[in-house]
Amino acid sequence: MDISAVNALSYEDFVNIFGNVVEKCPLITAAVWTSRPFISLNALEATINEFIDALPESGKEGILRCHPDLAGRDLHSGTLTRESREEQARAGMDALSSVEASRVARLNEEYKRRFGFPFVICARTTDKTRILRELSERCQNARAAEMARGIEEVKKICRLRLQGLVLSDAPNKL
Repeated sequence: MDISAVNALSYEDFVNIFGNVVEKCPLITAAVWTSRPFISLNALEATINEFIDALPESGKEGILRCHPDLAGRDLHSGTLTRESREEQARAGMDALSSVEASRVARLNEEYKRRFGFPFVICARTTDKTRILRELSERCQNARAAEMARGIEEVKKICRLRLQGLVLSDAPNKL
């Protein structure tokens, strides 16, 4: 799908296709639809990022809270979004040993208790070893630093999801 096809989409089709580029936040996609026409995929991505950046801290925290725990309840119960399921599987989060699963569960809880939102990382560009290391290390950060880092990870996820939807030869395509 090229950018002219994206620009020609009805509101409903645009939201249906792009509604999960930011995990469980179709409102963002709905809001940026009014900024059409986009001159490029990068312009669409920039518009989404500008919308996110303009949100108050509570809105940014809300975006982070929409993300599931890595290798958590939603993965095991089959309730992850298709995108999250495929991203976590690619990183090996669906194939943890019992020791790794216990460690992830403990660190996820520690992280959420400390920051009030789940740990977010662009799983599509990493693996379970690095995810476990970063989850452990990032538990030590200040809340403001983690909020900013989490939003940057959301933007990376968004970029890759957009590319996967628009570019037929996208690297890391799901």
